[in-house]
Amino acid sequence: MKKVVKSLVPLVKYLKWIPNALTLGNSLCGFAAILFTLLVYDPGNASSCSSIFAFSAFMILCAMVFDAFDGYAARLLNAASLHGIQMDSLADMVTFGVAPATLVAVMAHRLSEVRSKEFLLVWCLSAIYLGCAALRLAKYNVHAMQEKKSSDKFSGIPSPGAAAAICSLIFLFAVEHSDKPSMLKLITVLPWYAAILGFLMVSTIPYQHFGKWFFSALHNKRRLAVLILIIASLAAESILRKTYPVWVIAVLINGYVIWGLIAFCLVRIGLLKRVEDAHL
Repeated sequence: MKKVVKSLVPLVKYLKWIPNALTLGNSLCGFAAILFTLLVYDPGNASSCSSIFAFSAFMILCAMVFDAFDGYAARLLNAASLHGIQMDSLADMVTFGVAPATLVAVMAHRLSEVRSKEFLLVWCLSAIYLGCAALRLAKYNVHAMQEKKSSDKFSGIPSPGAAAAICSLIFLFAVEHSDKPSMLKLITVLPWYAAILGFLMVSTIPYQHFGKWFFSALHNKRRLAVLILIIASLAAESILRKTYPVWVIAVLINGYVIWGLIAFCLVRIGLLKRVEDAHL
């Protein structure tokens, strides 16, 4: 299949624009999430705040699909370039940096109606997330330009993973607990969680490269069993509860975040074998 596609590239040069188009799709999802989040300030949308926040979170999660396939398309079409790397990081900054930080800050401001001094704390916590995302993506660009060999581990949680951790919780509460008291409980801890995720992005804690893990699962019996179990859990929740499998998704994504911390501590105390060097 790869040989067939690559043989078409010289004939149809516009195929090489596909990776950039996917990257633009990523950034447009982030832009849409930001614009939609700001709709909560329209007086006519006072009763639909949960739906607005859920849609914004969903758009950020959808952007992960574009982010996952633009690099794969670039390699498949032999279209990888420094231009594409820069575009990818800029898109990630919008979608997985600015959009989640904006979503958290606006939720706190709109739902809890915090005073200016209290909102300053929320702003600072959201700014920590945003700043750490920028630092991480800048380091990723340097790493890519130096052409360092990558592994199946990230050094620190990747920015899409951090954004997904925030958005999965927002989507869960908006779908399952859309009443204001429940959303207020979420927004009490979400800015702090966002700041923690920011620090994890610039940490040296190893996190599994999910894309490589997913494709390697097809050739690894244990990983394939885990993948089948995940798919079965998603299908079971959808069928039994007749709704989106929001609980399973939220548990899986945030479990990924927590397990990285636990595994790092277990390695430090000698209960787990140290993994190979990680990359950004």
